[in-house]
Amino acid sequence: MAAAVKDTVNNLLEKLDLTAKPESAAPTEPSEQELKVLRDSYAKEGQEHVFAFYDEISVSEKRSLYETLSAINPERLNEIIHKALNPAKSTDNGEEPKLEPLPESSTASILDSKGTDVERWYSLGLDFVIKGQAAVVLMAGGQGTRLGSSAPKGCFDIGLPSQKSLFQIQAERICKVQQLAEKKSGKKNIVIPWYVMTSGPTRGPTERFFQEHDYFGLKKDDIVIFEQGVLPCISNEGKILLETKSKVAVAPDGNGGIYQALLTSGVRTDMQKRGIQHIHAYCVDNCLVKVADPAFIGFAASKDVDVATKVVRKRSAKESVGLILLKNGKPDVVEYSEIDADTAEAKDLHQPEILKFRAANIVNHYYSFRFLETIEDWCYELPHHVARKKIPYVDTKTGQATKPEKPNGIKLEQFVFDVFPRLELDKFACMEVKREDEFSPLKNAKGTGEDDPDTSKKDILNQGKRWIQNAGGIVVGESGPEDSGVEISPLISYGGEGLEFLNGRTIKSPAVIEKED
Repeated sequence: MAAAVKDTVNNLLEKLDLTAKPESAAPTEPSEQELKVLRDSYAKEGQEHVFAFYDEISVSEKRSLYETLSAINPERLNEIIHKALNPAKSTDNGEEPKLEPLPESSTASILDSKGTDVERWYSLGLDFVIKGQAAVVLMAGGQGTRLGSSAPKGCFDIGLPSQKSLFQIQAERICKVQQLAEKKSGKKNIVIPWYVMTSGPTRGPTERFFQEHDYFGLKKDDIVIFEQGVLPCISNEGKILLETKSKVAVAPDGNGGIYQALLTSGVRTDMQKRGIQHIHAYCVDNCLVKVADPAFIGFAASKDVDVATKVVRKRSAKESVGLILLKNGKPDVVEYSEIDADTAEAKDLHQPEILKFRAANIVNHYYSFRFLETIEDWCYELPHHVARKKIPYVDTKTGQATKPEKPNGIKLEQFVFDVFPRLELDKFACMEVKREDEFSPLKNAKGTGEDDPDTSKKDILNQGKRWIQNAGGIVVGESGPEDSGVEISPLISYGGEGLEFLNGRTIKSPAVIEKED
């Protein structure tokens, strides 16, 4: 029975996977019978308008449209649309949901933990790396549109003295963890596989960027670039939109699409073959992310949880961030807009100088492989969320291409944290880390002053300065203390370790420390 359910879900996932299939050298038009069966399935669901221009497009366009529409289950799509536009009403009898901080048994804080605990977690996590049981999944589907670039966001140069891209910084951190594991164990060729999830528009450019940079010192065979799924864009009336007369308008299915993508891409199978047990997943836009963090992996494994997450302490009650907490007794993420002012401003009973609800979500997660083995059991039930957007489309009545000036439709997306409430509390954990050490997102264009290339650059340089000072070195800037940051290559230090050679030295910034001399 379980196998049958698994096969059924896999079939449904495949129908929602709209990755373009390679065309034959000489495409042929679908037969009348094939076309009739497909038309009837869409007509039954009130979506027959997608064939409005079928008779006037070319043979190759007919084949492409036919294959795209064949890969969609219109009945399932209508079900998703209906649920997204008409979400289930709360079962709380009209009462406000009960919000509580996570219990102490599920949390730890780098800010407050004993040094011996952190060292124990780090050592345990590094042991899993040594055994070949740790892997990394990068969510890198976004383009740098807000940054003024059409390239994948991971290709972006934030302005460091070294001119390294986000991809290179993160690759070098993986390299360093491998080196640290080799040093501890005396073994050679220790590998942390890197699974890079892209979207349709970013996959090709990402693959070329990695090739052009010789995979940043990592082995090609240990980097798997795969693609998240897409879903059709929908009008406000619930109808599939056409981008052109022969092409369905589609959009990536959100970072929550990672779960389906791990299946349809074969990534989970690859993990299984490699013997992976512990997975670190994160977003590409955080220049400070500690990729494959041994302490985080060790922390989660020591608690024997299925999912763990890193958080940073909320800056203030008004900071617009999602919070990780208990909602009606279940782990969850609650957005800033869902919390009233009194709740946001409430103080911790034991530490009245800090907020009661302070665990800001930074999309930095741990998964046990045993949990990923259950994806088929629940991914079909994860909700889809509505994002109202301005979506260019072709009017199926007039054939006119239209660029709307206001939102005319919706994109359906899933969130990676939607799985949290499905977990029992003893299988979920949360680690609070220092914002200045681990979180500096790149969201906005240069000059914005917040979460932009300048703040990302500054945060890396300030981190380097702190590391040098902690090692007994001195940093001076050409134009004063405010310009005295230093870039330290991840290949030299992963988290501030190994910098004893800088003791007593004076470093003039701007500078890059890339070797011990």
